[in-house]
Amino acid sequence: MRVSNQGSYLLGLQAMQRLQQALDVTQRQISSGRRILNPSDDPIGSARAIDLRESISRIEQFDRNATIAGNRLSQEEATLGSVNNVLQRVRELTLQANNATQSNETRKLIAVEIREHLDNLQQLANQKDGNGNYLFAGNQVDTRPVTRTGSLFTYNGDQGQRRIQIGEGRELADSDPGSEVFFRVRTGIGSISVSAAGANTGTGMFGTYSVTDPTQYDAGTYEVRFIDPANYEVLDSGGGVVTSGTFATGDNISFRGVELTITGAPAANDVFTVEPSQTQSMFATIDNLASAMESAVYDDQSRAAMNNMLNEGLLNLDQALGNILDVRTRVGSRLAAIENQVDSNGATKLSLQATLAEIRDLDYAEAISRLSAESAALEAAQKTFTYTQQLSLFNYL
Repeated sequence: MRVSNQGSYLLGLQAMQRLQQALDVTQRQISSGRRILNPSDDPIGSARAIDLRESISRIEQFDRNATIAGNRLSQEEATLGSVNNVLQRVRELTLQANNATQSNETRKLIAVEIREHLDNLQQLANQKDGNGNYLFAGNQVDTRPVTRTGSLFTYNGDQGQRRIQIGEGRELADSDPGSEVFFRVRTGIGSISVSAAGANTGTGMFGTYSVTDPTQYDAGTYEVRFIDPANYEVLDSGGGVVTSGTFATGDNISFRGVELTITGAPAANDVFTVEPSQTQSMFATIDNLASAMESAVYDDQSRAAMNNMLNEGLLNLDQALGNILDVRTRVGSRLAAIENQVDSNGATKLSLQATLAEIRDLDYAEAISRLSAESAALEAAQKTFTYTQQLSLFNYL
């Protein structure tokens, strides 16, 4: 086959250009550390790398969400700890006021401190997070959750919980609505509550009570009415007599699975009401306690009335403390869940990064070896081209 001088030149030049192009690709791979410089280098690998990068980016967003949720929950937990301290202090003051050695003046001084704690409790309920959003307003994070008009405290948020995604298919609430934390607190012992009628004229005081047989208690409302100081009857909500008996101070009165202790000397027509526990805000509980301490005690009957109100308030305080403990437990569980999810996200991210590195990153040893071979081939091609271009028949004439 005849090859012209021009054809030989073009073929040699094209060969060197291909070698130069391959050498340039290898050099750029080494300088970037990437095996795939353009999607055309490995279409399947490029598509897979895009998917992996998106997955890694999504996990990084989950971690940012987890940080936000963790900070908010940590602040909520700290605030709930302060609420617990306020309730504990109010309980201590109530026990102090419920002592027969206290005078009307000293009880009023105790009430002053309790009202200071009531104001503090409202401030805690209106606590904000680091971004200026209210912690206990549900989804209404820009709305002040608790406002006060006189002795009436009102919740202005909603019942929602902001949920944030911290992992694939994993969401959790980053807060609790103030209605569940501060307002919907069970009264009494959680299942039933006992109260003394305001019109009682004797010195009877209720003590401990419980539901001893839940299968017998029908969640009805009952009145323990004293016929005289030595006899009582229990009436249902329809006025029917459930049971009756004689009474001595400290006796247990039992009916329909309920057991109630009453001390003192009730007068004729004195009434103690037993009913299913309702819900009441801890603000109302503390305000009622302060009001009871501010009432004047001038005889045994008024002292018994105050003691009954304070005993009722102490039980309600215990329910409030228990409710705060429940909420703190849930918050702690969420913080633990965030920590576990972040660890899981980290392991998944590490695995994805390793897979991405296998697809996208360069094998430096292989690339350097290839660079050396391509350099030698280009150098040989250049020398050969120079040599062959000098060959001519005219050199032998």
